[in-house]
Amino acid sequence: MRFLEDHELERINARSLDLLEQVGVRIDHEEITRRLLAAGCRELPSGMIAFPRELVAECVALAPSTVQLAGVGGEIMEIGPGGATVFWTGNAINIVEGRECRPIREPDFIALTRLADALDRVHAAVGPNLSEIPAQFRDFVACRLLAQHTSKHLRPCIYTPRGGRAICEMGEVLAAPHSLRERPVVSFGYTIVSPLHWTEPGLEMFAQTSGFGVPMMINAEPTAGATSPVTLGGTLMLANAEALSGVVIVQTLEPGRPCVFNLGFAHAMDMREGITRTGAPENGLMGAAGAELARLHGLPGASWMSTESMVADEQAAYEKMTVGLMHALAGVNIIWGVGQLESQRTLCPEMMVIDDEIAAVALRAARGVPVDDESLAYEAVAEMGAEPDYLAHPHTLARFREEVFLPALGFVGRRERWQDAGAPTTVERARERVRAILAEPEPPRLEADVERELMAIETRWCEELA
Repeated sequence: MRFLEDHELERINARSLDLLEQVGVRIDHEEITRRLLAAGCRELPSGMIAFPRELVAECVALAPSTVQLAGVGGEIMEIGPGGATVFWTGNAINIVEGRECRPIREPDFIALTRLADALDRVHAAVGPNLSEIPAQFRDFVACRLLAQHTSKHLRPCIYTPRGGRAICEMGEVLAAPHSLRERPVVSFGYTIVSPLHWTEPGLEMFAQTSGFGVPMMINAEPTAGATSPVTLGGTLMLANAEALSGVVIVQTLEPGRPCVFNLGFAHAMDMREGITRTGAPENGLMGAAGAELARLHGLPGASWMSTESMVADEQAAYEKMTVGLMHALAGVNIIWGVGQLESQRTLCPEMMVIDDEIAAVALRAARGVPVDDESLAYEAVAEMGAEPDYLAHPHTLARFREEVFLPALGFVGRRERWQDAGAPTTVERARERVRAILAEPEPPRLEADVERELMAIETRWCEELA
């Protein structure tokens, strides 16, 4: 589904390139500034660094158009323009229980990771905040915990640049006998500070994690009306420039490093409450347009679906369905946010289960209506003529499971059966699914020697960073 015409995408991109050449980007890192100047950038009187069009084009061309993401258990997914859409969990500070929330602790972290592992439409586990772990250790401790409790792709959130380096070491252990470059079981991401400001921690994280071939998500996260123009077109123009500058920096440090182009973290400011919106239709539109700009550059794209609701309820469901469906129809490759509530501040186990169903609906819609000889079923129609009994026809039996969406969570049936089951709501059914998943005995994920290696890396880095 198209949200912008080709000429509109070209116009946005042209003005983004003007912005990079004429206004530039603030770069808070002496070594990276030196490298950019050597590559062809120039320093402006304002102190900002200007990125010439030619250099942007060269660096975008260096980044692979398809990116492989490996699971700890061996599954490989490949994403790229026009390719598959996958759903990931999200980061948060707190966990929601009923109507209350509290900081995420290690048992919560493990439970959320186990849920992510069990949900069919979740393809990667993002490491939320571990409240009791000091910030300088939090990212690589989270990586170890993720690896111990899921076989899926790992996306630990980075709290220090050196923590990213520690995770690369862990990734090499988890990828063995292959290299991390050949089997990227972890990936990273970092966000520019809008407008047009790459800070030292993010730039140093790019540097510390270079040389391993680890995919890097380049995030532009402007807020329309606050840190970017209130108009969606102006916000997209700024975000496109910001993400392009990130691609140039990453490719300057490590030519050929896989990049995910992410404009889908863009928000809009609610002027009444001073809240950055995550579940508004504008979030859907900006993420969808961001996917189209990513395709213009020949790169995979990403986005985020969330909600302003405090709990798993009707508001959360319709906001996340609206945004997630728009992004899937637009061809976003990675959609973050499974389980998130409260403008991305909290995670909720029941919402994770509901979002898994929302993802299933969105993916079915994105598949569309295939038109070929098999789907047109002319021979079956000709054979049946005026007979209405397609239920037992071989064509129906062969195709109904893949053609018709069968909900795993939503209720389908007669009222009597629903009442006999206790008349459960969707949230109540989701809560029961959470209980059932967490009640299952957890199989060991890693070999004992791999766990020992991860713990040895964690101990060494804790001592070094303490």
